[in-house]
Amino acid sequence: MGYTEDSLVEQPAIQLFAELGWETLVASEEVMGASGTLGRETKSEVVLAARLRSVLVRLNPSLPPEAISAAVDELSRDRSAMLPTAANRELWALMRGGVKVSVPDLVRGGQKDERVRVVDWDDATANDCLLVSQMTIVGQLYTCRPDLIGFVNGLPWVVIELKKPGVPAKQAFDGNLTSYKHAQNGVPALFWSNALLIASNGKQFSLSRLESVCGITSHRGFESRPLRHINNLRQVQTIASYSK
Repeated sequence: MGYTEDSLVEQPAIQLFAELGWETLVASEEVMGASGTLGRETKSEVVLAARLRSVLVRLNPSLPPEAISAAVDELSRDRSAMLPTAANRELWALMRGGVKVSVPDLVRGGQKDERVRVVDWDDATANDCLLVSQMTIVGQLYTCRPDLIGFVNGLPWVVIELKKPGVPAKQAFDGNLTSYKHAQNGVPALFWSNALLIASNGKQFSLSRLESVCGITSHRGFESRPLRHINNLRQVQTIASYSK
């Protein structure tokens, strides 16, 4: 197999997520379309709408299909006119508090407001956790292919960039993660629902969040501990909640 980034760092990272109960999938040869690899219609999509819809139906069994569709539309709508940090905060408010929708009031008539649950914060196993490697995303000018993207209920929560041992993990942060957020050269939509950014070379890692990539706050320093330090979805959820 050779001493490559893939064999030394990426595959062990994928195996770690698999051991933690995440479904893993390789998208380097992605087939597009509703019945394709990820269900994406185009390579510009960063939300896995089919997975999102499926989870919303399961978490909200009493709500009608129109309410689910309205929630999917709200969670995946274009937020490019907003500052990235504002888009991130807005989406996290929806993921924590639910999406407000209007549904028919079968008792009193007319309409009433309901909340569509997006994440089960009490039972991590009730969520759909998918780790995708080498997924191509087409931006306005350039195409990006992050090493790993962690989707929770169809929304991209975690973006991971890796380097092989001997290459400073900081290069993954400065050379890849920072460029991905650029409004023209990157894919800023990938970060609108982001909870955690990880740069690692297998021995060192850095944890960060959207504000640091946008230059508003400094990211957590590079630590000489393995990626296994992040050991379950609950920690990702906790970090995400704490950081907002």
